[in-house]
Amino acid sequence: MLLVLSEEHKEHLAFLPQVDAAVGEFGRIALEFLRRGTNPKIYEGAARKLCVPVEMVQHGVEGLMFLMTESSKHMISEVDFLDSVLVLGFGEELNQTLLQLYLQHHSQIRSILSQLPSNLPAYHNLEWRLDVQLASRAVRQQVVPMLTLRLLLTGGGNGGNDRSGRVLQTDPSTLLHLISTLEAALAAMKTSHARRIFRNIK
Repeated sequence: MLLVLSEEHKEHLAFLPQVDAAVGEFGRIALEFLRRGTNPKIYEGAARKLCVPVEMVQHGVEGLMFLMTESSKHMISEVDFLDSVLVLGFGEELNQTLLQLYLQHHSQIRSILSQLPSNLPAYHNLEWRLDVQLASRAVRQQVVPMLTLRLLLTGGGNGGNDRSGRVLQTDPSTLLHLISTLEAALAAMKTSHARRIFRNIK
């Protein structure tokens, strides 16, 4: 999977080549941002050391934090990460520095993200039942299988611990078709053609 960076994020990250040696420090600031929230004093101190505007440092940290959190959230591979940052036009050395930063901190970032409250429901459990109708008043002998799925979700409410359920019904052939379609889509995402398309999406 490749990340699709917006023009705004590209602009924020465009600052990094100017502070190549300080990218590791920017990564540390981004982690602190995730843990404790934004701190203007940290931005001001970094801006003084680099002799650049505070807004430039803030945007650079926010852009780097987005890159690291999205990459960690989707657990993208090293190859996908490098392909994702290729659109930024950085040199090989800076790309490798960003990759090492991602590999070094992605487990920690995922741990922090898992503790943050979310308004989106998350998977909790899946229950299923297979029903088979063998006969009806109109047809004495028939086999009509039907799969009933109950998807249990957590979160999504104000408290974050709310539980909800969604009941879905389908026949086995439709389910198999859905599975094969999703597997084909995932396989297509890994092809070089798909990578070129994502690389040129703006």
